[in-house]
Amino acid sequence: MSVRHFLSLLDFSSDELRSLIARASELKQLHYRRETPQRFSGYVLGMIFEKSSTRTRVSFEAGMQQLGGHAMFLSPQDTQLGRGEPLEDSARVISSMVDIIMIRTFGHDILERFASYSRVPVINALSDSFHPCQLLADMQTFSEHRGSISGHSVAWIGDGNNMCQSYINAARQFDFELRIACPTGFEPDPDLVAANRDRVAVMQDPAEAARDCSLVVTDVYASMGQEREQEQRLQLFAGYQVNAELMSRARGDALYMHCLPAHRGEEISSELMDNPDTVIWEEAENRLHAQKALLEFLLQRQA
Repeated sequence: MSVRHFLSLLDFSSDELRSLIARASELKQLHYRRETPQRFSGYVLGMIFEKSSTRTRVSFEAGMQQLGGHAMFLSPQDTQLGRGEPLEDSARVISSMVDIIMIRTFGHDILERFASYSRVPVINALSDSFHPCQLLADMQTFSEHRGSISGHSVAWIGDGNNMCQSYINAARQFDFELRIACPTGFEPDPDLVAANRDRVAVMQDPAEAARDCSLVVTDVYASMGQEREQEQRLQLFAGYQVNAELMSRARGDALYMHCLPAHRGEEISSELMDNPDTVIWEEAENRLHAQKALLEFLLQRQA
């Protein structure tokens, strides 16, 4: 059986993704009852981090241990990965010693090269192009509160970054309309937009994007590696904040999400962050359960 990787949402079929979401909700309830099946005793997850993380590290490490396995943290500062060893050599060696690997890195090509030489599944835990694990959690959160997202309208407000591009893939895989509102010059990959033009529209007006939407999503204006652009982006993204006024343009029961960490008062108002009805904190928790479902799916094919 060939090795399955999860580098973007397009690596799985729509049916497989929907099954993952359903399983994530099941695992969530089992976790609350302390009944998570520990099927993977003796299995090891190698976690390669070239970018810093809170939610990704905690959720993957806790999730693997809840499934009965062990998680191993690897950073370039502590391994040969940061000292010039060819990526292909590292992939061959690491994948011979662990059962599954997650990588949080910069260029998406790094993931693709690593996966092509790995004998075990490789998970994209974030690259500059995509963040598919976060989308699993977002889709789980919407499903638990509103049912299937198929046929709904979703607004992305802000930078056309890796999260935005993963939402484009999600629109295709989960069958919803996506409206992207961003300043000129900050649009997502035009080829990706063109390939999904039947369900994705790019515009400059956040109010137009949010109109009658069931879900409004945002992220920081400057992602990791763009910190020097922060002040300039604050000016360019003025008017792109997700706040109560913008949410008034959406449906009355619309949800809003943020992958975190958030810059309160910039891309999202503190009022919304602290609203007792927000699903943002549940969205963050669902990273744990969605990733357990993903680990289970990939590992059971290695067993």
